[in-house]
Amino acid sequence: MKVLETLRQTGFYYLTPGQIVMFAIGLLLLYLAIKKKYEPYLLVPIGFGAIIVNLPLGNLIGDHGLLRLFYYGIEYEVLPPLTFLCIGAMTDFGPMIANPRTALLGAGAQFGIYVGFVVAYMLGFSLPEAAAIGSIGGADGPTTIFIASAKAPHILGIVTVAAYSYMALVPIIIPPIVKALTSQKERQIVMKQLRPVPKLEKIFFPILTSILVCLLVPTATPLIAMFMIGNLFRECGVVDRLGKVSQDDLMNIVTILLGLGVSVKLTAEEFLQWRVLMILGVGLIAFAFSVAGGVLLAKFMNLFSKEKINPMIGAAGLSAVPMSARVVQVMGLQANPRNYLLMHAMGPNVAGVIGTAVACGLFLMLV
Repeated sequence: MKVLETLRQTGFYYLTPGQIVMFAIGLLLLYLAIKKKYEPYLLVPIGFGAIIVNLPLGNLIGDHGLLRLFYYGIEYEVLPPLTFLCIGAMTDFGPMIANPRTALLGAGAQFGIYVGFVVAYMLGFSLPEAAAIGSIGGADGPTTIFIASAKAPHILGIVTVAAYSYMALVPIIIPPIVKALTSQKERQIVMKQLRPVPKLEKIFFPILTSILVCLLVPTATPLIAMFMIGNLFRECGVVDRLGKVSQDDLMNIVTILLGLGVSVKLTAEEFLQWRVLMILGVGLIAFAFSVAGGVLLAKFMNLFSKEKINPMIGAAGLSAVPMSARVVQVMGLQANPRNYLLMHAMGPNVAGVIGTAVACGLFLMLV
């Protein structure tokens, strides 16, 4: 009797099969992060969080639980915009400013977001759920978290895991899609060296973009404004300490809080649902259509342009900065050893961040 009473004081007595399954999922995420090095900065806290939030009697996600306090930063729309500020401080808009056409490719690579939205809705998900699921196609974790926490917090955990998992798989997902849609001759196209961008242009760009985009899509203001002020820290030349702390210390802190905060929604009750596989499937479809959208738009633009674009850079319109641009660089060198596409690919890459935030704002406005 005393043994049973003692056992009831421990978490072992209350452990459920679902919680054990979540332990396994958490371990899988940790394996991908540590062994495979897939998005380790997010998947390590999310994977470990998936384990600890399912510990019975841990009280980490109650009203005053530690991780619940972290989650408030997501619920009240603080952490995702702060992440955008930090990303902005690390972003060089020079390649996009030097070749404005690449901004269109960043917009074209958001096609998968809308495809995912339509497919999810046709499968029976509500409009807010479909918006959150479709956002996976933008390959931008903070944006997915932002719209899911606002519109469909009950699926925040799964869409976040899907978004970061597919971002980690960018080197695997992009190449077969690009090769299927382009010829060897197209992949060998060498693009001209970009012009140097004056400092003044780099300073005015985040200011003007904030005004124009936020007036056009006001609901995107938290993300766009923070993204642009972070970039202004980088480019203005008079607040070096703010730029450095945004790129390093603040980014690390926000990443920890974001990863552990998301894990609040990774309990067995919320995560282990029959719709999880559907969400993962639709997310992959959205991701693939985003890659295809950027590539096909580049091919279409080449029909009317004397100065050809290597269509592979359209795949870099995914917001996975700078991983997708690096994948394109590797593919360019494989097709032509003299083909250096990294800086050209960074144009649509950073444009994709803006495009994803705008798409998110449209969903917030219309859904």
